[in-house]
Amino acid sequence: MPANGNRLLVPYNIRDLSPYVAGKTIAEVKKEYQPPEVSKLASNENRLGCSPDVEPQVIKAMQEIQDYPDPASLQLRDVLADINNVERENILVAAGSESIISILCRTFFLNHEEAITADATFVGFFVQANIRGISINKIPVTDDYRYDLDAMADAITERTKMIYIANPNNPTGTYVTASEFERFMRRVPDDVLVIMDEAYFEYAREVSDYPHSLDYDYDNIITLRTFSKAYGLAGFRIGYSIASKRIISEMMKTKLTFEPTTPAQAAALAALGDQKFLKKTVDTVEEGKKRLYQFFEKHDVSYVPSISNSVMMILPDEQQAIDFTQAMLEEGVILRRINAFGLPNCVRITIGREKEMKHFERSFEKVVKTQEY
Repeated sequence: MPANGNRLLVPYNIRDLSPYVAGKTIAEVKKEYQPPEVSKLASNENRLGCSPDVEPQVIKAMQEIQDYPDPASLQLRDVLADINNVERENILVAAGSESIISILCRTFFLNHEEAITADATFVGFFVQANIRGISINKIPVTDDYRYDLDAMADAITERTKMIYIANPNNPTGTYVTASEFERFMRRVPDDVLVIMDEAYFEYAREVSDYPHSLDYDYDNIITLRTFSKAYGLAGFRIGYSIASKRIISEMMKTKLTFEPTTPAQAAALAALGDQKFLKKTVDTVEEGKKRLYQFFEKHDVSYVPSISNSVMMILPDEQQAIDFTQAMLEEGVILRRINAFGLPNCVRITIGREKEMKHFERSFEKVVKTQEY
């Protein structure tokens, strides 16, 4: 049968979609530039790795690899429920926060509805919303690179179904304070979902005015957490959401049945049990940020103080950001230029181990001899 010449093969929202572009891998940099050492400070991973307790549990889980994973992640959800003082039915586990964002988009949106978020935030939300064909109202961040919650509340209309807030924000490292969040929530209608993406919660939770979203009794808040950052399990792709039982039950209907994998569930359980490693991770990041702040101040570099595990460096213009990241890449330091996040003149630096931060400093000083910032 001949094809209908008037039929689109690919919908407009997919055809025009800009896919998420990840940073270069260590293997790619070694092959392309052959530097004497490589420090991957681009993707906000845990540069310490993960808890030593993870490996034996993953090896044990491999004995069951011929069987499908537990589709409900019962054991992991029970542990998470206990830690977070909720019930199992309040929790959904999936293959990372981005998978959960995808679940949210396909579960709750009608075709005419829209989302509100900041213009400089996690690009993964933009991608998943655009896949669903959702209109996004992007509210500019403030002059100090923070969410403008008052402007976001002003933007709510009858079409608004969801508001996405990354707290701390990626890529800026800034955060919404408790008083700002409380004032904002008083203005949000009950039928508008508020997504609190707390991927960097473990780094931020001790900050005095940082709002723990689970402490608030709102049925329209959906909290996202991940094992990819502080727990060092990015390669396993596992995260979770906490919300009302009604919301979770609806999300369960559209979640891919057998995610996350058996080894991923085992890794997450092991990671949760090693709080000593988690503390070491947080302490390492705090020490690394202080060191980087001092280094930047010594070299008169503009930056944004952060409560996550990365720091955003501000350059005068986009071309200097391009030149800087390329020059550092050739030195073996992988950084993240964040033009895709709406900040073309900024570069994000993940806090690494002491050896990696020294490599960053040496390479920076070498690069700035030929470039002025």
